[in-house]
Amino acid sequence: MSLDKISNTIQKYWFMFTELVKRDFKQRYKRSILGMAWSVLSPLLTLLVMKIIFSTFFSKNIPHYTIYLLSGNIILSYYKESTKNGMRSLTSNAKIFTKINVPKWLFLLSKNVSALVNFGLTLLVYFAFCIFDRIEFSPRMVILIFPSLCLLILNIGIGAILSAMYVFFEDTSYLYDVVLTLLTYVSAIFYSVSMFTRDVQRLFLLNPVYVYIKYFRMVVIDGVVPSLSYHLLCVFYAVFYLSIGMTIYKKYNHKFLYYL
Repeated sequence: MSLDKISNTIQKYWFMFTELVKRDFKQRYKRSILGMAWSVLSPLLTLLVMKIIFSTFFSKNIPHYTIYLLSGNIILSYYKESTKNGMRSLTSNAKIFTKINVPKWLFLLSKNVSALVNFGLTLLVYFAFCIFDRIEFSPRMVILIFPSLCLLILNIGIGAILSAMYVFFEDTSYLYDVVLTLLTYVSAIFYSVSMFTRDVQRLFLLNPVYVYIKYFRMVVIDGVVPSLSYHLLCVFYAVFYLSIGMTIYKKYNHKFLYYL
């Protein structure tokens, strides 16, 4: 699907798309006293717990350990929220597209836009913590837009794969919870990969979530811009999973109706 076709489709269904995003926000914070404040409080509470538990064991050899933890926490949380919500984007909107002929990927995209807004709110807190931790700000910080966009594309691709699987196999939800638990431990959220050998460190790069976490840490904590090859790796993961997701959507587009 070309970018022009995607753009034209979004323009055609713009009103419906915006209403879907609004609905996602209302459902997320329904009957919640603090509302959108949870988007900020949730990663902070997780950070507090992780800092209390792991700082004694790992913080000595990791500079700016609070930011190190927060970098991993906010990116992993964004990935989890986006992909888990994306997984149910088809089943939760079956009453709409079984009656009206609309592009099904719009429902997936609305979930990702909602998660992206929440991620933007957590980034404000992230940069506030950078100030408290006396991290020097420089123009290089702008480049963080790049991994954020790559992560958005990755989330859409994986969400497309999961949503298609979830239509045919509801057990996908339980299996993915196991995958997310494993992902938490292999993304170097609270420890440094430097404790491993060179060969093992390279294996971490097979995990796209870790790749984007490391990008943030390199720019913010280390004060360096990643190499061209590292940028290409970020793009590869985003395009690779998006291609798989969109191929699955195109192939099973009409079959979804028979299982919902």
